[in-house]
Amino acid sequence: MQMAMDMVTLAGGLIPGAKPTQIEGLSGPVSKIFGYGLWLLILAGAGGVGFGVFKLAISDKSRHGGGSEPFKWMGAGVAAILLAGSLITILNGIAG
Repeated sequence: MQMAMDMVTLAGGLIPGAKPTQIEGLSGPVSKIFGYGLWLLILAGAGGVGFGVFKLAISDKSRHGGGSEPFKWMGAGVAAILLAGSLITILNGIAG
């Protein structure tokens, strides 16, 4: 358990903090939860890309291996990052 807590503490220094911008027309808590949700979507996309790279590194490279699965993970991760990034940009443009 202590090792898990140490890993969380170390990860806190690597991952920058999210500071969502207040969106006009939304209440404070809703705006904050929505901003953090988009930030988590970016982190999940980065995790998907990383997992896809990992699966590509350990996959069976023979002709009969399932070679497309790592690319599905990486593509979905990149799509999640692009979607959340564009939504953050649009919302910051509206709010700013």
